[in-house]
Amino acid sequence: MLIENQIPLLDNILADYKEAFGSDYQGYRNHVCRVINFCFALQTCTEEERQKIIIAGAFHDIGIWIEDTLDYIPPSVPKAKEYLLARGLQAWNEEITLMITEHHKLRECKNEQYPLVELFRKGDLVDFSLGMVNFGLPKTFIQDVNTIFPNADFHQNLAKRAAKWGLKHPLDPVPMVKL
Repeated sequence: MLIENQIPLLDNILADYKEAFGSDYQGYRNHVCRVINFCFALQTCTEEERQKIIIAGAFHDIGIWIEDTLDYIPPSVPKAKEYLLARGLQAWNEEITLMITEHHKLRECKNEQYPLVELFRKGDLVDFSLGMVNFGLPKTFIQDVNTIFPNADFHQNLAKRAAKWGLKHPLDPVPMVKL
């Protein structure tokens, strides 16, 4: 399985938000690179599908940093839509919005019109679970991706944010998770 270690489209998108990420930039970038690689390994994608996965990846968690919130799905979607509008790709709005809003869904996303929604959910879950959920991807491939794109405290920083959020919002400890 090929590992994409250069993803120029992703780097171009994230460049506009580098300041908002601060010291978390490399951790987020690496997380997105891992998710993208897991998606590409789970399914052969056309060039258009690859672009959609990269765009959704760039924006899927961005609200954490641009709004400093664990309830990050609502602020992430408008940023993706702004990006698509600026490039004349509004036809992709619904699909990429679903890829972002459904990526933490606990159950399978059954959407015949937009199968990338489920693929993206799976790719993110492989990374979020640290490879414990792998959808048949070889453990050696997951390890190789993790070596090329190290965690850089991404999961640790998320855990800290989640703990802080949980203290303030005990009745809504994980607002981004859906059944």
